[in-house]
Amino acid sequence: MPFYYYFDPTYSLVLIGLILCVLASARVRSTYAKYARVRSRSGMTGKEAAERILRGAGIYDVRVEHVGGNLTDHYDPRSKVLRLSDATYQSASVAAVGVAAHECGHAIQHTKGYAPLRIRSAIVPIANFGSAIAWPLILFGLLFNSRSSYMLIQIGIIAFSFAVLFQIVTLPVEFNASNRAVRILGESGILSADELSMTRKVLGAAALTYVAGAASAILQLLRIILLTGGRRRE
Repeated sequence: MPFYYYFDPTYSLVLIGLILCVLASARVRSTYAKYARVRSRSGMTGKEAAERILRGAGIYDVRVEHVGGNLTDHYDPRSKVLRLSDATYQSASVAAVGVAAHECGHAIQHTKGYAPLRIRSAIVPIANFGSAIAWPLILFGLLFNSRSSYMLIQIGIIAFSFAVLFQIVTLPVEFNASNRAVRILGESGILSADELSMTRKVLGAAALTYVAGAASAILQLLRIILLTGGRRRE
């Protein structure tokens, strides 16, 4: 029995999800590397572009800081800090400016109370907890043949569903931030029309990583349901 659960056909779903994530990650890195070599005509660095966008949006309580790593850029709503990575902070490339603007998009979402962002923030604790306890509950339910096994499996599936929900809700948040970024960069004149097309490619590639993440989570949930589908309430 244990051997079956380690080597079963449903692993193909996990493999598909893994391949999607690897391909998406490779795409974003290659696309970023390509346009990181194109200097923007404005000469603005990622830091300077972020500060200009935030001030233009009337946001004065968000700091722009440097964070180590590559493509580790993020906005922290709790401390109201926009952190830009090594590849973005001091770079004046169209890729760096686009990524900085995308993170500003999240800061603007936070300021305006963008609904999907509020929903995502609300389910973060539940999603993290659900992701941590889902598989242990499901495995206990599968390994032990008792009256409580069915209940453990169902609770595990529900717990993992919150992690999947988080991935799905993340999609509109990221797409909206990218759309805001492109619009603001164009309206402010930070990037020209041809530079905006390059930035769209960078942000589009980045969006694929979230699509792949959501698809992978859904496939894992499907695998769990297939694995436990034969177990019935006793």
